[in-house]
Amino acid sequence: MAGTLNIEAGEKASRFVRFCDAFSIPIVTLVDVPGYLPGTDQEWTGVIRRGAKLLYAYAEATVPLVTVITRKAYGGAYIVMGSKQLGADINLAWPTAEIAVMGGQGAVNILYRDKIKEAEASGADVNAVRTQLANEYTYNVASPFLAAERGELDGVIEPAATRVAIVKALRALRGKRATQPAKKHGNIPL
Repeated sequence: MAGTLNIEAGEKASRFVRFCDAFSIPIVTLVDVPGYLPGTDQEWTGVIRRGAKLLYAYAEATVPLVTVITRKAYGGAYIVMGSKQLGADINLAWPTAEIAVMGGQGAVNILYRDKIKEAEASGADVNAVRTQLANEYTYNVASPFLAAERGELDGVIEPAATRVAIVKALRALRGKRATQPAKKHGNIPL
């Protein structure tokens, strides 16, 4: 499953985020993540516990955090990848990005189960109904424009403008100074 987060990817990314934060290197995150890798092997080896390291690394980072959503940003995997909710300074998305709990096809099977059963019973083309409902879900729920209206994004940019937008964001955050609570260190999930 291309782009999914698994245990190894989460731990590697968390080490990278912590390294950048230790040496005051700004972090630019390009997001295309359809979710966590499903499977019992991931569950048995602790995907939640070990995946929390990435969440913790982003939440604790004090360097400038700029996120650009290029395609899919689904569920908890998106949240841990430098989301606005986690404290990223500037979040941008391409117009083709999808930001939701899950993708359209998966959501249709859950949300519109009754409509699909009705289509099957009436002899309608079930695949066409599914496709139409998935497109409606993507337009009405997963649109980056809706996310920007809700304040989850700072803007929707054209792909060709990505480099310029990142440079502007980093320049705006050049003087960022974050203060941490007076404590020895946090309690990283081990």
